[in-house]
Amino acid sequence: MRMERLSQDKIRIFLTFDDLSERGIQKEDMWREIPKVHELFSEMMDQAYNELGFDASGPLAVEVFAMPAQGMVVIVTRGKLDRDVESSSEEELEEEVYEMEVTLEQSEAIIYRFRDIEDAIGAAKTLNHHLTEEGRMYRYQNQWVLCFDPAGLETAGYNALIAVLAEYGEATSVTPAVLEEYGQLVIASNAVKVLAEHFA
Repeated sequence: MRMERLSQDKIRIFLTFDDLSERGIQKEDMWREIPKVHELFSEMMDQAYNELGFDASGPLAVEVFAMPAQGMVVIVTRGKLDRDVESSSEEELEEEVYEMEVTLEQSEAIIYRFRDIEDAIGAAKTLNHHLTEEGRMYRYQNQWVLCFDPAGLETAGYNALIAVLAEYGEATSVTPAVLEEYGQLVIASNAVKVLAEHFA
């Protein structure tokens, strides 16, 4: 389980499928209200407090993104209490602390970000001619992002693609829709081939 702070009131948590299986949780369970999922969330909030000083009191907005082969990305945003605290009873405040709005999204796209263009080129050279020549490249939040449609990939090729991308970059929770709207499209198609051959 890895986490990072995005802002004063927002954190991002990366959960691998191993993290889930160790706790007896299946990917589909994240959509269900069951004790094991609540225990996992409590554990995440404890770790967030210990590592990042993130206090999970107050209403929380929780976004859960299911990423193919990588696991889950959980984004937790701390909201503000809407009503006057002094006019609320302690019991009402206790309920408010654990009020969560959960949003679940599942993306089939394989999306990895790279801090340096050299890392993206390294991944492309490894992938080119062996696994795929496809993909789109974006510039988003000062990082390079490669996006792949897994349709048509066999299981072995799919897993190999993930392995190579994970070696050079890291999975990101950004969705194709966000990249289209807020990112800058750098290479519209065959990004792997273009990167590998242009920077040969």
